[in-house]
Amino acid sequence: MNKPIYLLFWSVLIMVCFTSCVKDTDFDQADDIVLSPVLELDFIYFTLDQSDYFNPNTGEQRLIVTDTTDFEILNESFVRDDLKRAEYLFKLENSAPISFLTEFRFLNENDEVVYEVAIPISAGSIAAPVLTEHIENIENQGILELTLASKVVVNVIIPSSFENIEGALNLQSKTTYFFEI
Repeated sequence: MNKPIYLLFWSVLIMVCFTSCVKDTDFDQADDIVLSPVLELDFIYFTLDQSDYFNPNTGEQRLIVTDTTDFEILNESFVRDDLKRAEYLFKLENSAPISFLTEFRFLNENDEVVYEVAIPISAGSIAAPVLTEHIENIENQGILELTLASKVVVNVIIPSSFENIEGALNLQSKTTYFFEI
């Protein structure tokens, strides 16, 4: 009596295995896969105080402090092809009692401006620094312009001359690049 149950069990199991549903594998679906990596990087950071606004050789006051940084991360062909969006986050803390204007100019190899960001910064104080946050979201035509850049020029501009000023301007920035591969 044990043998018929055993045979029945195996017969049903074999029948289920041979009649179960099997879906054909469609390898063309691999073409529809889109990878969307995100790359976050520190961008530019600095702290400027009163001494940075004077020429160290002559002692003359400078109303513009300029710094140039190579910017070749976007020059690779795969980046140009796959970059869909870029987001720049600028955090500026001003503890000086004067206002500033910061300009970020993205230049191509011929030193022509291909993209520009200007951020006004309100006056602050040591006791109550002013925090300015700016997010620059770049897509479409802006991405095409940005990928032409080979360097970034940062200008920090004071609108008029000043006397002794306590405090500093602190910039921290980062960038996030969004790709589709």
